[in-house]
Amino acid sequence: MAALRSCGAFCLHLFFLHFVSSESQSVFRGESFRRKLSVELNPGRPGPPSPGGDLMHVRAVGLNDTLHFLFCSQGAPTLLLVHTNSSSSTVEVDWPQFLMRNVSGSLRVEPESSILQSNAIVFSRLLEYDDVNDTAKATSDLFPPYDLQDFTWAPLNLSGASALLCGAAATFDNGSLCLKLTVFDSEGRDQMLPRLLHSANSSQLEVWLDGLVPRVSRSRFLLELQAVGGAYPLSRVEVRRSIDDEFTPTIFKVLQWLPALNRTSHGSVFLQWKPVSYRRSPPSVEEGSPTRSSLPRPQRGEEALSALITAFYAEPETFGINVSFGISGEPFYGRSRFLSWTVLLGVGTPPMDSFSPMVLIMMAVGLGTPMMLLVLGGVCICVRKRASASNYEPIN
Repeated sequence: MAALRSCGAFCLHLFFLHFVSSESQSVFRGESFRRKLSVELNPGRPGPPSPGGDLMHVRAVGLNDTLHFLFCSQGAPTLLLVHTNSSSSTVEVDWPQFLMRNVSGSLRVEPESSILQSNAIVFSRLLEYDDVNDTAKATSDLFPPYDLQDFTWAPLNLSGASALLCGAAATFDNGSLCLKLTVFDSEGRDQMLPRLLHSANSSQLEVWLDGLVPRVSRSRFLLELQAVGGAYPLSRVEVRRSIDDEFTPTIFKVLQWLPALNRTSHGSVFLQWKPVSYRRSPPSVEEGSPTRSSLPRPQRGEEALSALITAFYAEPETFGINVSFGISGEPFYGRSRFLSWTVLLGVGTPPMDSFSPMVLIMMAVGLGTPMMLLVLGGVCICVRKRASASNYEPIN
């Protein structure tokens, strides 16, 4: 019986290793749902581009739905995500009215009845403060903010389903603020830290401040974001904790900006990030710096910051948060004159990290091998005892 039990345990161990290995191979092969992407710059705009800014439209078509990603530099940089239940929905822009930046309805998704969800993220202001006491708390030492709607933005630089937008304020002595949007057609993970996991229902925005001359030697920065929505505005930040820091070393949390619990529907829009920024490019673990975010607060009268918001929404709801970079005791911005931060905007269930197949294999080997050695040791002892008993000759 002992031999049978050991054989069964050994076979179970081999089966588990085979199962984990198979799962590993399927993940590495990238077997996942894909969307068909198409990219337009200034869709339907007649004549040459205007100096006021650009509008990028990425259409991500699924089996029976479509995600419309609209990235605009007219005013404050804005990313709008519209989810429809039609694979043939389209975006229509009334350019003369859109360029006026004060006419609601000048950008529409048709048919309007197909819209399931819509939310937008506006990058509204960059704030700088003098951290005299090295507390990393912005109190009364804030300098006049940099309003991103007043920046001079370069034309969007497109590369496939990615777009790079860089700009500067008139008061910048040097440096620039850049945003890079990438829309994904399938599940995967970015190769650069913080290596966020994404799905075919999400996009990634990387924001970086490079080369700006700080106003004082102890400068730190905050970035103000606004979430704009209709029926399901993003109004709460949820913190998810994990025991796994395999992909982003030393970071065990993920933050998610979500609709209120009583206003959440299937397939709601989310904004997700890890609380870490980086002081160098390319990012490294050594140059990682924690971030902190405030609680979302309702905003009033801020929608006019973005031409895209004014054009699409009639009566939106807006919530704002501040994301601060750095903590007490860490180097100030002036040491490297660089900051980068990455977020995901998507729809549906936010992606969550789990142990990779390689880690699972190592765990299986690490836990299974000692058990197997114990079982085999027990079998050897039983066999030797049985052999000793069989060699015993009774004395008559």
